[in-house]
Amino acid sequence: MSNDYFKFRHFTVTQDKCAMKVCTDSCILGSWFAGKMTGINAVLDIGSGSGLLMLMLAQKSKAAIHGIEIDQPAYQQSLGNIQTFSANQKLAVFNGDAREFVFPEKYDFIISNPPFYQNDLPGQALNDNVAKHSTVLDFGQLLNIISKNLSANGTFGVLLPARRWKSFDDSVPKEFTGLERVFLRQTPAHEPFRAILHYGRQTMGGVKESELIIKDHSGIYTSEFVRLLKDYYLYL
Repeated sequence: MSNDYFKFRHFTVTQDKCAMKVCTDSCILGSWFAGKMTGINAVLDIGSGSGLLMLMLAQKSKAAIHGIEIDQPAYQQSLGNIQTFSANQKLAVFNGDAREFVFPEKYDFIISNPPFYQNDLPGQALNDNVAKHSTVLDFGQLLNIISKNLSANGTFGVLLPARRWKSFDDSVPKEFTGLERVFLRQTPAHEPFRAILHYGRQTMGGVKESELIIKDHSGIYTSEFVRLLKDYYLYL
């Protein structure tokens, strides 16, 4: 992989202007929810960055997929990325602050890979701080945006550091119910490092909890990881 782009089976993500690069956990997030798009007509990606999640969902869905990105260079780059996709007519990205933006519709599904490092020491680059730190969009603000823009029967999903999933869960308003939690491990010997959380307005009979291990003890991708990413990665 070049640092400037990541080539998938059906699209390429150019990312030299984006603070947040393509990474394994964001690819897992996109592929995991791409398998849950049945009946979904409209999707919103909050903090869409390079457009990675939009493209991954679009590969397996006929839904209209919108993104919003506050960082101007990342927004411009995502425009270029979605325009090269063969089904780009269902993709649109907006440049703006999601807290203030008036979206054109309510969404059946909202996805976000939100800022990770609340209270950690910010770095030097402003756009990197915006992408990685909860200085622009905290959990409460993110949940407020979701609440305002999610349809009556909609669901939403986020990716977080595993150590922060409970803090986020405690912040979720009572209008939402937890549906699924998936904890990601690098190997069986590692502790979980990311959590994928899925919520909805409708009760589904309890939270389904599972884990996904990326590589086995010998460093080989697990069968579950291959199943998730084989339609996207070139060499699986």
